[in-house]
Amino acid sequence: MPISEESLASWAQGPKATEQEKCERVERAVKAAIAGDPQLQTLNVSVFLQGSYRNKTNVRQNSDVDICVRLDDVFFPDYPDGNDRTRFKDVPADITFSDFKAMVGGALERHFGKASVTRSDKAFKVHENTYRIDSDVVATFTHRRYVLRPDSSFYHLDGIAFNSDSGKYIINWPDQNYDNGLAKHERTGRRFRKAVRILKRLRDLMITEDVAATKGIASCLIEALVWNAPDAAFGHETLRQDLREVLAHSFNDTLNDKACFEWGEVNELKYLFRPQQPWTRVQAHAFLDAAWDRAGFE
Repeated sequence: MPISEESLASWAQGPKATEQEKCERVERAVKAAIAGDPQLQTLNVSVFLQGSYRNKTNVRQNSDVDICVRLDDVFFPDYPDGNDRTRFKDVPADITFSDFKAMVGGALERHFGKASVTRSDKAFKVHENTYRIDSDVVATFTHRRYVLRPDSSFYHLDGIAFNSDSGKYIINWPDQNYDNGLAKHERTGRRFRKAVRILKRLRDLMITEDVAATKGIASCLIEALVWNAPDAAFGHETLRQDLREVLAHSFNDTLNDKACFEWGEVNELKYLFRPQQPWTRVQAHAFLDAAWDRAGFE
């Protein structure tokens, strides 16, 4: 059965005020936990939202809030080929990432209680209660990518990075993700975020229907697929027309590697379909094919 315009309009809506308030409560609580810790008080630490709640593309009621606790004065460097820290006069840090993560975990346990905090591979889960929702709190260092100019001067781009307990090194760019997504949302007549929410809801419906093509299709991948649709794909008379154009463009350009080889995540600092990603172009193409059929397009 085709998805009606009425359903799409409902799916396109952002979080309700009550959900947003619970999100803000847990953010304030984590900030209080970090600010009140004697060890962390001596460090330059930032606490901020990231992910779908910050980007305003979240769809599931009571979905987890992603909160970053970043040590701002210490960074993981990414140097241009042939360069090292001496070129940029960087000095070694006097704190390890594992020590910082342990500090963050201790601060959360002392503030919320040990029973309310669980350590996972990448983050600390702060469990929900009657006035806040679940949150994933990730400890990070700054990630600094140095870029050389033709005149040999340089600048750097700052993101976040961390080592998982299983040994994976993970880099993200939350500020660039937010800024680029907001700019596209405004350029498309405030339809970009709506299209992202609609496609996430469609995926969730397909999951309940045991559609195999939804396996491995993360929310951030969906956001990036919509991001790579041209601005002209948005702003039609109906949301259904927007969805059709986004799916058609994404399907056609993921038929082979060539057309989408340069596609990036919303931050435009990480390639979307390269070996370091947990998904593949083939997976994304199969999902788009199944989503087109489930939406009822011909």
